[in-house]
Amino acid sequence: MALARQPLSMKTTLTIPNPDAFYARLAAMHEGLTADASLRLMSRLVLLLANQIGNQEILEACLTAAAETPAAS
Repeated sequence: MALARQPLSMKTTLTIPNPDAFYARLAAMHEGLTADASLRLMSRLVLLLANQIGNQEILEACLTAAAETPAAS
């Protein structure tokens, strides 16, 4: 008997234990970088985190959510 597949969903509630420290570390990583180097850093980080998630369905939901969220001005 096959087990029913439960749909997976993207987390939308904050689960990072210390989000302020994480954001500060993320911002600090960009200090002294050119715009191009900063973009390359973020691209590498996105790919590393996507690999940690490892689920195409959730990754697609994250891509959609990111594209729909207006950028801060």
